[in-house]
Amino acid sequence: MTRRRRPTLDDVASAVGVSRATVSNAYNRPDQLSARLRDEVLRVAGELGYPGPDPTARSLATSRTGAVAVLLDTSLSMAFSDPALYLTLDALTRVIDPRGHALLLLPGGPPAERVRTAQADVAIAYSLPDGAPALDAVRARGLPLVVVDQPLLPGTALVGCADRAGAALAARHLLDLGHRRFGIFAACSHVRPGGGRLTVAEAAASPFHDVRERLGGYLDELGSCPVVVEEAGGLSAESAMAGAFALLGASPRPTAVLCMSDQLALAVLAAARELGIGVPGELSVAGFDDSPPSPWSSPPLTTVRQDLATKGRIAGELALAVLDGGSAPAPVEVPVSLVVRGSTGPG
Repeated sequence: MTRRRRPTLDDVASAVGVSRATVSNAYNRPDQLSARLRDEVLRVAGELGYPGPDPTARSLATSRTGAVAVLLDTSLSMAFSDPALYLTLDALTRVIDPRGHALLLLPGGPPAERVRTAQADVAIAYSLPDGAPALDAVRARGLPLVVVDQPLLPGTALVGCADRAGAALAARHLLDLGHRRFGIFAACSHVRPGGGRLTVAEAAASPFHDVRERLGGYLDELGSCPVVVEEAGGLSAESAMAGAFALLGASPRPTAVLCMSDQLALAVLAAARELGIGVPGELSVAGFDDSPPSPWSSPPLTTVRQDLATKGRIAGELALAVLDGGSAPAPVEVPVSLVVRGSTGPG
């Protein structure tokens, strides 16, 4: 018995009565064809049993894998418990997907070897600490690089937000309400493994740029007010609960807590409910991000808003630009604003 010959791109072109380039564009550059012509090409291809271009052959021909590697500092389970991350990634995907690119997620502060062997055309570093080994591997491979939030690398495309200015807005709001005794709930940054009480100097030595900037913004406004700093044990509200209880157990207890993310703020609200502490009557809480759960928390969360969808969109646009050989533009900073809701009240 003879094996049936597999249909080719040429067979489809002949059957439709178009060129090979037209059939190729139907799969690889659909914007080059009318919707009617593309539908006809795909219909005939389906009838002939043509599955489309071989991705391996295309990769060899173009020296492109069609993948964008996103380097994450956390595990996937931890990362996807953070609404700020998945909103950013969703917006990023909406930009790169029409160009035929897929996301390759490298979680857990990926080791350099993992990055060296990753099949990707461009790397996006999402909120990595200073000196992350993965970035050495990116440089060694000569991969184009885009940074979201951190670290700051000269000559590298970057999109972030006005961390220090946003933190200052939250602190000034609470000061204007009359609060003078503060807690700062710092994002997990491995200053103290598992989280815990920090001095201001320890928090200021965090390897994460956004932690340093948000702390600086709070302290710029708070001046000589008493401050207790607690580092969270993780990014999710659940993993931050121990730190929230510790912060509310300080003596004397803060009357206001400034949280470096909404997830941390939600943990403080949950801990306050369990302890019978009224919010905002006895305690005011402010977050950072304005992620989707914030308006629906109990009470609704006062927070610093950054446009996460815009940040993701810009990251995608930067990735496509550097992938096409463009030079890194000046850093892009997404503006912030204070959204006042029911979790803050008079001190």
